Amino acid sequence: MAKFDIIAATGCPTGIAHTFMAKEALEKAAAERGLTIKVETHGQVGVENELTKSEIAGAKAVVVAADKDVQAERFAGKPMVSVGVSKALSVEAAGKLIDRALAAKGDDTVAAAADVEDEVEEKESIGHVIYKHLMNGVSHMLVFVVAGGVLTAISFLWGITSFDSTAADYNSFAAMLKIIGGIAMNLMVPVLSAYIAESIGKRPALVPGFVAGMIAIQGLPVNADTGMIDAGGAGVGFGFLGGIVGGFLAGYVILLLEKVFSKIPASLNGLKAIFLYPLCSTAIVGLVMLGISGPMAAINQGMMDFLQSLGNSGPVILGLAIGCMCAFDMGGPVNKAAYATGTFLLGTALEAGVGTETYNFGTNFMAAVSAACIVPPLITTFAVVVGKKYFSQEDHDAGIVNLILGCTHITEGAIPFMTKNIWPVMPIMMLGSSIASILTIFFNVHDPAPHGGFLVLPVVENGPLWVLAILIGAVVGGILFVAFKKYDFEKNQKAAPVAKPVEAPKAAAVEAPKAEAADFVKVENVFVAEDFASRDEALSFVSNQAVKAGIASDADAVMNAFLAREAEGTTGMMEGFAIPHAKSDAITEAAVIVVKDESGVTGWDTMDGAPVNVAIALLIPGAQAGTTHLKILSKVAEALMDEDFRATVKGSTDAAEIAKTINARLV
Repeated sequence: MAKFDIIAATGCPTGIAHTFMAKEALEKAAAERGLTIKVETHGQVGVENELTKSEIAGAKAVVVAADKDVQAERFAGKPMVSVGVSKALSVEAAGKLIDRALAAKGDDTVAAAADVEDEVEEKESIGHVIYKHLMNGVSHMLVFVVAGGVLTAISFLWGITSFDSTAADYNSFAAMLKIIGGIAMNLMVPVLSAYIAESIGKRPALVPGFVAGMIAIQGLPVNADTGMIDAGGAGVGFGFLGGIVGGFLAGYVILLLEKVFSKIPASLNGLKAIFLYPLCSTAIVGLVMLGISGPMAAINQGMMDFLQSLGNSGPVILGLAIGCMCAFDMGGPVNKAAYATGTFLLGTALEAGVGTETYNFGTNFMAAVSAACIVPPLITTFAVVVGKKYFSQEDHDAGIVNLILGCTHITEGAIPFMTKNIWPVMPIMMLGSSIASILTIFFNVHDPAPHGGFLVLPVVENGPLWVLAILIGAVVGGILFVAFKKYDFEKNQKAAPVAKPVEAPKAAAVEAPKAEAADFVKVENVFVAEDFASRDEALSFVSNQAVKAGIASDADAVMNAFLAREAEGTTGMMEGFAIPHAKSDAITEAAVIVVKDESGVTGWDTMDGAPVNVAIALLIPGAQAGTTHLKILSKVAEALMDEDFRATVKGSTDAAEIAKTINARLV
């Protein structure tokens, strides 16, 4: 059975993109550190790459990056860091999580003490715990909404009243689809409630959770004639909000009962599970839910009235709110709040029926939410096509893929573009999404399907206008994104010549484009026969050589940048290699300096405890910390996984051969 240094579990509410983006980032970050890792994913298709008991037992540390329940209790007693999935979407962020998880076992060379304190604070955050429970319910609910909403929408293809046997456009198949879709939609609130409860109280909480959700749908039944509680009467449901309240209530009631029944002999555990927990919890939760039905119904109606008032204020205000929320964190908590509200209103709309005011508002709101979620990935596609020269090949490829993601309502593909430059990329995305939402409302588009993007166009009322609204938002956002990237590109181009040597200006002018394109390692910056007493002496040598080569202007600032990075976590790898990297405004040109010490630099913490023979030092201008830095670092880390590369660099004493070998891997 294989053993892993790090094990991890990732999961996001929808289980579509964030889950696997975090997995990839963690795997790359582990590879950079010479560590083995196995990442278990909790996606919409279920648990994949599942961790075994022996793998959990043999791991050094655990990283949980999830906004849903991933059964973290399995890792009890292990050094662990637990954060939301959005904290692990980049290689750099994932690396810090790995360092902090390793630091939790007392290895203070891996991470700074401040990071460890942050880990404890995040792990115990009440807000994150509540959000995780809520999103566990939402993630299970969404598939019911999608299935039910799309099937109901398809039934309308035969006619708006094709499900009605008394209507002229009646179709029996359409009626069956409407029935199936309606059943799935009606399960939305009970499933939401049950899986919020399950996240808190585990399996015993499912029963009271489902019951709480059903009560949230129907409310407290009252006899219309007597005005008294009557099982045969009718009640006022309190829907989505009631499901949330009921889920948390059911979960914490189970935790309370576990304490109450803790003194019952272990031999009666079966009795507790099959009789006491379901009976007592259902009675308690049911009575409380019926008791609060009146106030909850009033709150629910108040929320509906508020949303209606936003709609009555005109498309600009409502569309701006929807667009900004959907694009703010692209699949994160704010985005999910807007999407969950849209699905709730859609469920209410489909229940009210075609032609009603409730139906028109709910399906229009859903169309605006979908438009806002589709736009950000399409903005990146437009930008990488129109402004191709301002993007790396990696970004260009990702932008092209985002065309597919955007058209199918998957917003998360735009996240890597935003994380590199949150300002002004986030406002650009929010503006583009808001324009699409505003126009969608203005064009009176109605979308009876909660997901699917352009795949559900056949059931969207005023579909061509919906596509037009989305394209306008994507083009406006794309133009602004290209303008920003052009400005950023030209600024870096102007800054680059500062680093060029003064001598032989004509030769420098000819060679500069080639060096910027590939040759980060110059022959004169490869030192093959050095002898360093310590890590700091080696880093000081590199810092001073950087100034001599015109790469940096201040050796002390570069040295401090190197040491700051080492304080976050050692850059020593395995088999005698290290990848120190400094990010500083004192560095004027991205470059790589290589130093070799055949006897080995001691005191440099490495993954296998061996001394460092080769240090491939990366020097990055501060403005390129999120772009060039990550590109070079990832390529060097990938190269170090290649045995031939390691053998060539470590065994050669020819500076030109070493420079050529490394440059070939940085192209």
